[in-house]
Amino acid sequence: MPAPSAKDYEATLIDPDVPHRTVLLQETMELLRPSPGATVVDATLGPGGHTEALLDLTGPTGRVIGIDRDPAAIALARDRLGRFGDRFVTLLGDHRDVVTLLHGIDVVVVDAVLADLGVSSHQLDDPSRGFAFSTDGPLDMRMDPGSNGPSAADLVATLDEPALRDLIATWEEERLAGRIARALVRERSRRPIVTTGALASLVEKVAGPSARRFRIHPATRTFQALRIVVNREIEGIPAFVNGAVSLLRHGGRLAVISFHSLEDRAVKTSMHGLAHRCICPPGLPVCGCGRENVVRLVTSRPIVPGPAENASNPRARSAKLRVVERL
Repeated sequence: MPAPSAKDYEATLIDPDVPHRTVLLQETMELLRPSPGATVVDATLGPGGHTEALLDLTGPTGRVIGIDRDPAAIALARDRLGRFGDRFVTLLGDHRDVVTLLHGIDVVVVDAVLADLGVSSHQLDDPSRGFAFSTDGPLDMRMDPGSNGPSAADLVATLDEPALRDLIATWEEERLAGRIARALVRERSRRPIVTTGALASLVEKVAGPSARRFRIHPATRTFQALRIVVNREIEGIPAFVNGAVSLLRHGGRLAVISFHSLEDRAVKTSMHGLAHRCICPPGLPVCGCGRENVVRLVTSRPIVPGPAENASNPRARSAKLRVVERL
């Protein structure tokens, strides 16, 4: 039986029976071009939607290595993809450490690398993880809950007012950052803010009744800013892009999906930095400056979801896909 093509995965984008819908699946497979027998890294495994497609497309001699810092995500993916046997390898760790993690299993060259930087629906919908405020839960937000890093509750409890204001204003450009920070400091002096409901309620009070006119909940930006800082989501992107590219064989491709404007900017800057290293005048037959380009940009502009995917999966609307190829 021949391996399915990337086009075959188009239907899964709008399947109402799929609880977690993998974003930009068809476009990612077409641009990443996983071939039969290839070794591919999914550096942000999550529930394994992209990984499943990669395992199908690489065929019986291919191998996909899935990396995630969330033990629950790895357990879920193993259960879902166990039928692929030893073709599917999982590694517990941070995608920013992709080189170290792969060297640890004696893998030094791969054919493709993928990273989907978004939080999975399984994490968002689990109240115990503290990523969302649709239902009350502990104010955690750590993608690796077993780590020693600070939770969102820790940041809310320990940062002073200027630091809280800067956190919310810098990472989410929240116009009410100063008022929210002031309210957080005032409230925590009375009682600890340790649940998502308590934080959401406080921000909603600061925003006032007029905030109900807007499409998103007034606490959305504050939650996202805290999540970004808790998980150091932006700061590790350059290291990841450079590390992933260093693992690629010549002609291999790196695809990165981001969901936040600052994420996309960091991805773009990192990729362009590797694609425009050479400073020689145009027309030279060979590079004379010694700063040869490492990759070429496969996507000059980010690929975004089409109308059908946006309609069926609202969480996909902010997704942007960028791809480079190793020279």
